[in-house]
Amino acid sequence: HTGEKPYKCSQCDKAFKRNSELTTHINNHTIKTYQCSLCDNDFSTNSDLTIHMKIHTGKKQYKCSVCDKEFLHNRYLKYHMSIHTGIKPYQCEQCDKDFNIKHELTKHRWIHPGGKPYKCSQCYKGFTSNSDLTIHTRI
Repeated sequence: HTGEKPYKCSQCDKAFKRNSELTTHINNHTIKTYQCSLCDNDFSTNSDLTIHMKIHTGKKQYKCSVCDKEFLHNRYLKYHMSIHTGIKPYQCEQCDKDFNIKHELTKHRWIHPGGKPYKCSQCYKGFTSNSDLTIHTRI
C-alpha cells in the first residue's frame, strides 16, 4: 500500500511496483522491424503486422456457413456459431448455468460465495479481478 516503485527502467524514466511489470515494459523498447505502411505502428514479427493490417483493410476472412456473417478472427466466428448450434460448452459447477465463452463463465463465478479470489495481503479484502486488487494496493 506504500505506492513505492522500486523497479526502474534503465532506458527511460518509468518505474514499477513489480519486476514483472518492468519486464513487460522493457519489451516495448525492443527493435521492431515490421512497420505498417499505413500508420506509424511498428511490430516485432511479420505475423503481428499481418494481424494489424486487418484493421486497415477491413478484410473479414472468417465467414459463418449458416448466415454469412463475417469476422476478423476465427475465435469470434466460434463464439458466433454457438448462436446457431445452441452449444454452450462452459458450465458453472455451482449453478449449472451454461456459457459459450470461457471468460463469461469466469466472470459469472464471481457472483457465488467465495467469488472474490484476489485478496489483499495487508487487509485481506477480496476483489473480483487482479486489476481491481492492483488499484486497491496503490491507495
